[in-house]
Amino acid sequence: MIGVLVSAGTALIVALFGTPLFIRLLVKRNYGQFIRQDGPTAHFTKRGTPTMGGVVIIGATIAGWVMASIVSGRLPSTSAVLVMFLMAGLGLIGLLDDYIKISRQRSLGLSARWKFVGQGVVGIAFAVLAVRFPNENYRTPGAMKISFIRDTNIDLAFAGVTVGLILFVIWANLIITAWSNAVNLTDGLDGLATGVSLIVFGAYVLVSIWQFNQNCQLAGSVGPRCYEVRDPLDLAIVAAAIMGACFGFLWWNASPAKIFMGDTGSLALGGALAGLSILSRTELLAIIIGGMFVLVVLSDIIQIGFFKLTGKRVFKMAPLHHHFELSGWGEVTIVIRFWIIAGLFAALGMGIFYAEWVVG
Repeated sequence: MIGVLVSAGTALIVALFGTPLFIRLLVKRNYGQFIRQDGPTAHFTKRGTPTMGGVVIIGATIAGWVMASIVSGRLPSTSAVLVMFLMAGLGLIGLLDDYIKISRQRSLGLSARWKFVGQGVVGIAFAVLAVRFPNENYRTPGAMKISFIRDTNIDLAFAGVTVGLILFVIWANLIITAWSNAVNLTDGLDGLATGVSLIVFGAYVLVSIWQFNQNCQLAGSVGPRCYEVRDPLDLAIVAAAIMGACFGFLWWNASPAKIFMGDTGSLALGGALAGLSILSRTELLAIIIGGMFVLVVLSDIIQIGFFKLTGKRVFKMAPLHHHFELSGWGEVTIVIRFWIIAGLFAALGMGIFYAEWVVG
């Protein structure tokens, strides 16, 4: 377990002390955030705040992961490499998106077509590789079964391996797109997405450690209560690195934010969450653990759908946090209360996860 602590601690230190250095670089190059004109007027004062802070989160995560591998003397597992690939790949797409926004001083970056293509290439590569590379126990990082707390009986390979692979690629990319957009929509107030991410990835540290201690590949761990996850300890190390990176970054991202994570960070964190949920076989449980992200997405869907049907709005503005902002709530109040709700969702998800094991 020393690897988990080293991973989190290293990432925290790198993010905490690396962020101000990155802020100076961004200020020197005049890479500041562009603010939408149709958003809350209170946000106009944030124009010019350095963005693309996701670069620090990704860098700190990689540093924590590598340091943990060195200290523990473990070679990186396929599962960990795949999650990091997905995180860095989507982060690169977000970086291009942020750079276009800054260089052209507009609120739109990459076109929807190119963003879709980029996410598709990374997502397809991840999904295909996730069901390759079996270990000595013939377990691959991912599985062609839809999972809740563990794999269910819904097998996407019901009509053969080829059809199963195609369906799994589609399913995995739906998850990746959903989570990356969910974190992106939540990143609208100082420290909001960072704090919620910290809580969610913290929950995944505990889930992965429990899966490691009760893994079917360990001697004596047999029966319906053990978990078929291939590399749970490595997933715990990656989740701990992301949690630590969010901790360090939050110091500078909390209100009043000195830097924003931008699409670089939100897409990367969403991709990492998707990867962890797929490889830890908790795809549907992640909806509960990351329930705060889900609420934000639902508010946007409800707003758009209801407006198209009736021409009226349910919320003053979507996503949800902007509704409360326009209702007179202070930004810090909204963020803290959303953190509390995120903590409750994470606790509920972990409670369901543990209760399933107890009941067996």
